[in-house]
Amino acid sequence: MLFKFDGNSPVIGKDSYVSETAQVIGNVVIGDNCYVGHGAILRGDYGRIEIGNGTAVEEAVVIHSPPMGLHRIGKSVTIGHGAILHGNVVGDFCVIGMGAILSIFSETGEWTIVGEGSLVRANQKIAPQVVAVGNPIRVVRDVTDQDRELWNYGKKVYVDLALKYLDQGMTLIQ
Repeated sequence: MLFKFDGNSPVIGKDSYVSETAQVIGNVVIGDNCYVGHGAILRGDYGRIEIGNGTAVEEAVVIHSPPMGLHRIGKSVTIGHGAILHGNVVGDFCVIGMGAILSIFSETGEWTIVGEGSLVRANQKIAPQVVAVGNPIRVVRDVTDQDRELWNYGKKVYVDLALKYLDQGMTLIQ
């Protein structure tokens, strides 16, 4: 569901799917060819959220911006089920694992992979093209060509799924 708040309405790009059970509130801009899954909450109520083209926001993700700030999520990002994002920047092509937490004012560089259940602390910056895991998070290795190949495939799965939802829709069974 899309909600206008404080004079701001969400903007949804071409061929992007936003589930009817997601809540997209206020100052949120979603690029083209994106997927916003069931139960996701994108709160642009006291800041702005911008999501780049080809990004997948999977089920039960919560995204918020810093107060009066901007939370920029790059293009072709995968945000795993149940992740919580309250940062400033998620770089292009990042993968945020299921259940990960990116705390306020955090930043992840381009092609960063944040492992499942990891915690990026407030104000922490994670370098580009690394795999980081844990609580607290630590860098364990560089991103490989195999990582890129796997996650490019995963990103395509969600772009295709968005188009399928737009084409077929869902039917409520009563």
